[in-house]
Amino acid sequence: MPHRSPSSSRGRVRIARRASPWLLPTVATAAVSLAGAGRSGKARAVAVPATALAAGMLWFFRDPERDIAQGRIISPADGVVQSIMPWQDGRTRVAIFMSPLNVHVNRAPVAGTVTSVEHVPGGFVPAFNKESEHNERVVWHFDTELGDLEMVQIAGTVARRIVPYVPEGTKVEQGERIGLIRFGSRVDVYLPEGIEAAVEVGQTTTAGVTRLDRD
Repeated sequence: MPHRSPSSSRGRVRIARRASPWLLPTVATAAVSLAGAGRSGKARAVAVPATALAAGMLWFFRDPERDIAQGRIISPADGVVQSIMPWQDGRTRVAIFMSPLNVHVNRAPVAGTVTSVEHVPGGFVPAFNKESEHNERVVWHFDTELGDLEMVQIAGTVARRIVPYVPEGTKVEQGERIGLIRFGSRVDVYLPEGIEAAVEVGQTTTAGVTRLDRD
């Protein structure tokens, strides 16, 4: 059975793994400028924007604990359902748009074995643009009880770094953290043939909590 976060962990927030290249310099700059603000006008001038930026980074890279929902397929991302499209092979693509204000950590939509993690180079147009189909991306495949399940992390204008947490061959539990898209963008899940989407366009999703499939 997939691991379910204990109720006592609800509300706990940590910082996302692999956020340090962005987070540490901003926090260090804020700390140094605040320490010198009492002695230097230049430090005071830097302290306000540096502290605001550091606070923003801490918010952007938050990684809250979640009580993982029951369901065959759950949302891998916080965001808004941008589109639900039938595919020629019988699958249904559910595209979830992640804004810079959403949590950026993505979670496994199913339990299974990661059979492929492929980085595909591409552009960086806004994720809500149709041309984002050609953006840089990481394509995941999971071997599951439902068969092969595909998930795609797509970079956008601001989100130019996708960071997988687990390599090919890893067994993951449903709702487990598997990667990070720095500063938002889009995540697509391809529901296997015969599985109907339980969400609607415009609906807000929560990673590990919102169920994507309908009984």
